[in-house]
Amino acid sequence: MNNANVARIVEQKPDGAPAVRGLYLESLALVERLHRRLLDVIKDEFDRRGRADVNSVQALLLYNIGDNDVTASELRTRGYYLGSNVSYNVKKLVELGYLSHQRSRVDRRSVRIRLAPKGKEVHAIVAELYEKHVRTVEQIGGISAGEFETLNQALIRLDRFWTDQIRYRL
Repeated sequence: MNNANVARIVEQKPDGAPAVRGLYLESLALVERLHRRLLDVIKDEFDRRGRADVNSVQALLLYNIGDNDVTASELRTRGYYLGSNVSYNVKKLVELGYLSHQRSRVDRRSVRIRLAPKGKEVHAIVAELYEKHVRTVEQIGGISAGEFETLNQALIRLDRFWTDQIRYRL
């Protein structure tokens, strides 16, 4: 039985639907809110340091690029950038000296980007922030390694479910 048939059977079967519906919608709202809150946490860290040269979306993008050498289109496919205006932010970060770029030798239309020294500085700030969180999330946040493991497994399955919805048009 393929995924499309399973999806149709599940849609027709009302068993458990009310319980899952509320939890599913709550999870969607939480995922969206947590992403915005992460951006707020990053912004707050840069504000504390008196840094207004990059915004939180750009800082997160620079962190996610890290030591990688990627194309602009790979930023979205690898999940490094979630917005719709990736070209604008890449162009801005190149202009401000946070990213360096170079045309691909193989495909001249493709541009490879990597962190410039200023970008590595921003990456280090976000990495330091995350390390502080790693040291304190269990004691202060009350979230154990086992809970993170369960959360991550559920999020991976949800990501796979959504990917299948798109890929197989379920």
